[in-house]
Amino acid sequence: MTSMGKTRRMMSVGLAGAALALCLGGTARAGETPMAATAGWELTPTGTDARFRGLAAVDRRTAWAAGSRGTVLRTTDGGRTWRNVSPAGAAELEFRDVEAFDTRRAVVLAIGEGEASRVLRTDDGGATWTESFRNTDPRAFYDCMTFFDQRHGLAMSDPVDGRYRILSTGDGGRTWQVLPTTGMPAALPGEAGFAASGQCLVSAGPRDVWLATGGATTARVLHSGDRGRTWTATDTPLPAGDPARGVFGLAFRDRTHGIAVGGDYRKDQPSPRAAAVTHDGGRTWRPAAAPPPAYRSGVAWLPHSTRAALAVGPTGTDLTNDGGRTWRTVDTGSYDTVDCTRDGACWASGEKGRVARLARNAPGTD
Repeated sequence: MTSMGKTRRMMSVGLAGAALALCLGGTARAGETPMAATAGWELTPTGTDARFRGLAAVDRRTAWAAGSRGTVLRTTDGGRTWRNVSPAGAAELEFRDVEAFDTRRAVVLAIGEGEASRVLRTDDGGATWTESFRNTDPRAFYDCMTFFDQRHGLAMSDPVDGRYRILSTGDGGRTWQVLPTTGMPAALPGEAGFAASGQCLVSAGPRDVWLATGGATTARVLHSGDRGRTWTATDTPLPAGDPARGVFGLAFRDRTHGIAVGGDYRKDQPSPRAAAVTHDGGRTWRPAAAPPPAYRSGVAWLPHSTRAALAVGPTGTDLTNDGGRTWRTVDTGSYDTVDCTRDGACWASGEKGRVARLARNAPGTD
């Protein structure tokens, strides 16, 4: 297939302030204003209007995006061009999560009731795909997945028979098995996960994984320290008590320090207490002292920082420089999810084909 698009355009952004520059490893030179050393979201030319709630940032040059109408895109040149690598015959599927290991290997999750929930894997950059799981239980609805390493991963479904259902793979997503539910706490009435950003199931390290919930009287986070076999549930202070409220996204920079974001996704509803933090692996959660001003669906720690993170949602991007205690809005563009890499790259994606890269200084620079 041909690459889509050759031009880039710089959106009016303002991930402003010297603090963000320092987090990204840049400092203002003598006589230079802090703004010149900072970064902004740089929209990239995807050539589609699909909504990308699934995002996997591999490094500064490589990222995968998965979204509506069975669309999967891949870039290997830092977003200058995107290649449509959608699986054949997948136009009826809704991809909400993608986990990528490198430029050639990736796993995508399609959501929905019954057989609409599927997992596909590619080993050749999306030239061909193999379906490795198709849900046959009409009661199950898969939302998110995560990988601990290139072999071991999990996917989660909304509760079946009163408990969340967990899929496990030990071969990089080539085969999957449903784990026993004996170690899973009972779900609350009306409780479920949100397939909004691919971040309702996240992991850190070789064995720890967290599951975000909503829709019930309390918004909870479940934690497992043994790759999904046993779980504990903890209440969070995020908005709850309605099917549209809860925890939508999680990010852990290690096995103890985490951030939860969410709120009420309805445009006409406020979302107070839209973020919370934990310093003990999710055993307790504290509300942000100054949370994002509205619902947020995605969150990511900035590279090589123990205090800085970004949260995104349909009404903007927020930055924290104190580990999630206080947030300030730095951009008003619409994004559903965000992901950062070890080599200093951050990406965001969302509606109307929007995929952006956090780029420093002038447009077109790497």
